[in-house]
Amino acid sequence: MYTNSHIHMTLHETIKSHMIEAMRAKQADKLAVIRSLLALFQSEQLAKGSTDPLLSDADAMALIKRAVKQRKDSIEQFTKGGRADLAATEQAELAILETYLPAMMSEADIRALAEAKKSELGITDASKMGMLVGAVIKATAGQADGGVVKSVVESLFR
Repeated sequence: MYTNSHIHMTLHETIKSHMIEAMRAKQADKLAVIRSLLALFQSEQLAKGSTDPLLSDADAMALIKRAVKQRKDSIEQFTKGGRADLAATEQAELAILETYLPAMMSEADIRALAEAKKSELGITDASKMGMLVGAVIKATAGQADGGVVKSVVESLFR
């Protein structure tokens, strides 16, 4: 019997299938987040003038990361403004979006990578810290939060 599981689905296709699942399961919150993500994808395609019905995984991931960053910024602003209710809504949306991000590296793994890059690049003083942060972020290929990388690198110079 031929099954769908043998075919690699793009991230865009996966998210579309999750929309159908969310509709069937009557998961209104998840459905709203997925629909907003698919709308983002569509506007990106229009902006690029793309005729391909699906975004590349790289483009889709970039848009998901942008949406995640927007939620994090909103949570911070709402928390500062004393609007825990709005922050909680954004937090719930963030949790759904994060399921589409690649697994993040642990702080210990980032530290090991940072130490290796530090010696590989021959960096001995804090004046080159920015260069090291950039090299580590590039080496993590999107699997580490920039803020965590920065704090790990800073700790190497204390």
